[in-house]
Amino acid sequence: MSGSQHPSDVSGRLNTGIAHNARVWNYWIGGKDHYEVDQQVGDQVATMFPVIRDVARADRDFLGRAVRFLTADRGVRQFLDIGTGLPTLDNTHEIAQRIAPESRIVYVDNDPIVLVHARSLLVGTPQGATDYIDADAHQPDSVIAGASATLDLDQPVAVMMLGILNFVLDTEQALDIVRRIMASVPSGSYLALTHPTTDTDLGGEGNVEAMKFWNENATPPITARSRAEIGAFFDGMELLTPGLVSCSRWRAESQSAPVLPQFGAVAVKP
Repeated sequence: MSGSQHPSDVSGRLNTGIAHNARVWNYWIGGKDHYEVDQQVGDQVATMFPVIRDVARADRDFLGRAVRFLTADRGVRQFLDIGTGLPTLDNTHEIAQRIAPESRIVYVDNDPIVLVHARSLLVGTPQGATDYIDADAHQPDSVIAGASATLDLDQPVAVMMLGILNFVLDTEQALDIVRRIMASVPSGSYLALTHPTTDTDLGGEGNVEAMKFWNENATPPITARSRAEIGAFFDGMELLTPGLVSCSRWRAESQSAPVLPQFGAVAVKP
C-alpha cells in the first residue's frame, strides 16, 4: 500500500459520532460499512429527497459503463480514480482488468474508513497493478506525485472524478483542481465526472433542502452546481457522445432510464 499511513494508523481519525459521506453512500447502495448515525442521516435525507438512493445506484452504474467503455472501446489501460469511496462490487480495477488484465489503477481518497478497507482494492491481476494513495483532492500535486509511482504519466490516463468535486465548495478551486490534474496527463487522456445539480429539468430542486440538512448534520459539506458550472470542468476537452447528461442516461442500455439530478459525462483531452 502506498502513502504514509496504513490501516493501523488511522483509528484516531475515525469519527463515528457524525455521519460521513463515504459511509452514508455505502448505506444507500446497499453496503454494510456504515454506522447507526450514517443510517439515521441517510434515512432522513432519503425522506426529504426520495430519489437519492436511485442517484447513488445510478452513479455507481455510471462508473461501470464508463470504465467498460474506456477500456474496451477506447483502449485505456490506466485509471486514476479520485474519491474512491468504500470498496463494493465491481470496483474500477475489477472492471478494467476483467477486460484488459494489464490495466493499472490508482485509487485516491483521504477518508480514514476507506483507508481501512483499502487492501481489498489492491487485489488485482498479476499482469496489471493496483495501488491506493491516501491523499486529498484539494491537493492535486500530491495526487499526481503519488499516482506517478504506479502510472506512466507519459501515456493516456482516464481520470475518474465521480461525486467528488461537489465536496469542493468553491467553484474556482474545483475548476483549478481539474485543470491541474488534467494538465499532468498527456493528450489522449480522459476525464469521467459525475456531479449533483439543482437544475429543475433533472429534478434537482429537491437537492436544496436535502443538502442544507446534510451540511448541518454530516460531513464533509456538499454543494450542487448548474449544468453550465459542471460543463466548465470539461473546458478544453472534447465531450464524448452523449455529452453532459443525467448520469443514469449516459450510454445506458435503455434510454427509458429515469432522469436523475446527477450529471455525468466523459471527455477526451486533445
